[in-house]
Amino acid sequence: MTSGGVDTPNGSFAVIDDGEGAAVLLLPSLGRSIADFDRLIPALVDAGLRAVAIDPRGVGATTAPLGELTMASLADDVVAVADALGLERFALVGHAFGNRVARTTATRRPGRVRAIVLLGAGGKVPGDAEARAAVTRCFDTSLPVAERLAVIATAFFAPGNDASVWLDGWYPEAKAAQQGALVAAVTDDWWLAGDAPMLVVQGLQDRAAPPANGRLLLAERTAPTALVEIDGAGHALLPEQPDAVAAAVVPFLVRHLA
Repeated sequence: MTSGGVDTPNGSFAVIDDGEGAAVLLLPSLGRSIADFDRLIPALVDAGLRAVAIDPRGVGATTAPLGELTMASLADDVVAVADALGLERFALVGHAFGNRVARTTATRRPGRVRAIVLLGAGGKVPGDAEARAAVTRCFDTSLPVAERLAVIATAFFAPGNDASVWLDGWYPEAKAAQQGALVAAVTDDWWLAGDAPMLVVQGLQDRAAPPANGRLLLAERTAPTALVEIDGAGHALLPEQPDAVAAAVVPFLVRHLA
C-alpha cells in the first residue's frame, strides 16, 4: 500500500493506492476522509483489484485549494487524479456524499466509468428532520463528547451500533463547501449516473438517506442496476457492517471489471 500526494493540474490530492489490476476509485462521505475505507480496501486488493481512495479538497493531506466547489469541479478532480495515475477507465465507489460525486463523474465522463457502487445513496427521498439536523451538528467539535456521540449516532448509525468509531475525522470547512456544491446542483443532472452497471447498497436503518432512494434508482434506471439492503446499518455503513458491505461490493466489481 502506498499513501501520498498525486499532483494534478487541479492541485495535489492525498490518496491511498493499493493493489494491482482493474482500478476502483473510492470517494468518501461528506466532510470525511478515505480512512473510512480502511476495511473495504484490503477486501478489494485481496480480490485482485487496485483500490485508489482519494481525499477531496479540504480533507486530510490534500493540498488542492478548497475554493468554491461545484459538483462538476469535484467530479473533474476525480478524473484529474485518474489521469495523473494513468487510469483510462475505472470503477467508482462513493459513500454517502461521495456517491453523488461518483454519479456526477459518471454522468460527465461516461466513457471513463466501467461500473458504479453507491453506499448510502440519497438524493430524492430526504431523511427525517432530526437526522438532517444531527448531520450538521456532527461537525461541531465544541460539543461535549457525549452530545457529539449522540448526534453522530442519530445521523449515521443504526440503533445499537458503536458511533464512537466516528468521533474523529470530521472536516467542517470541506463539509460546508461540499454542501454548497450540492445545494447549487440540479439533482436530475446526476441522479441516474449514465449507463454504467450500478450496485446500490443501502442500510435499512439509514435515516439520512432512506432506503427508498435505492429502490427508486432500481425502478428508474434502464441500465443494469442491483440493490442490496443491509439490516443493522445506518448511513455510516462502512464501519457498521464492513463484512456485509464487502460481500456485496467485491463480487459485483470483480464481475464487471473482469
